[in-house]
Amino acid sequence: MVATGSLSSKNPASISELLDRGYHPESLLNDFDYWDYVVPEPNFNEVIFEETTCQNLVKMLENCLSKSKQTKLGCSKVLVPEKLTQRIAQDVLRLSSTEPCGLRGCVMHVNLEIENVCKKLDRIVCDASVVPTFELTLVFKQENCTWTSFRDFFSRGRFSSGLRRTLILSSGFRLVKKKLYSLIGTTVIEEC
Repeated sequence: MVATGSLSSKNPASISELLDRGYHPESLLNDFDYWDYVVPEPNFNEVIFEETTCQNLVKMLENCLSKSKQTKLGCSKVLVPEKLTQRIAQDVLRLSSTEPCGLRGCVMHVNLEIENVCKKLDRIVCDASVVPTFELTLVFKQENCTWTSFRDFFSRGRFSSGLRRTLILSSGFRLVKKKLYSLIGTTVIEEC
C-alpha cells in the first residue's frame, strides 16, 4: 500500500473507500499504525552522550602524549596533526560499540612507532570497575620528514639542551582490537 495525501489520515471516509476496494480492516489499521512507528524520534541524549564520550577520549589521548613527551620520548614538543585524536576516538567508539560492556570494558595500550620500533607510552583503562572484555592497541606513527632530522642536527649546538627535539606525528595510525572473551575472530587490525 502506498500512503498518499488523500489517504494519510485515519478518517472513516478514507477507510470505507479502501474497504470497498477489498482491503481487510485488520491489515488496513496495521498499515496505518506501521507508518506511525517506522521512523523513530532521534534520541538527542544519546547523541550528546556519544559526543561527550568522544571528547573525553580525545583528552585522554592528548594527556597521554603530553605526559610521555619528556618522560618516555625525550622531547620538548609533540606536534599532532589536526583532528588525529578526534579520528582515533571515533574509531575507538566504533570498535567498542559491538562489545558487551562497550567502552567501559576497554583497556587501551598506547604506543609510538619510531623507525620500525614500537615504544610503549601508556596503558589507559576506561573504567577500572569493569572487568576488561577487549584490548585496543593504538600505534601512533612518526612523520617521516627529512627536514626535521636536519633541523634537529643543527639545533644541537653548544647552547641547546637535550630536550629540544620536536616529535612530529603522522596522520596515520594503527588500531588493533583483541577480544578477551572469544576464541573466534579475536583480533581486528585497522590501518588508518
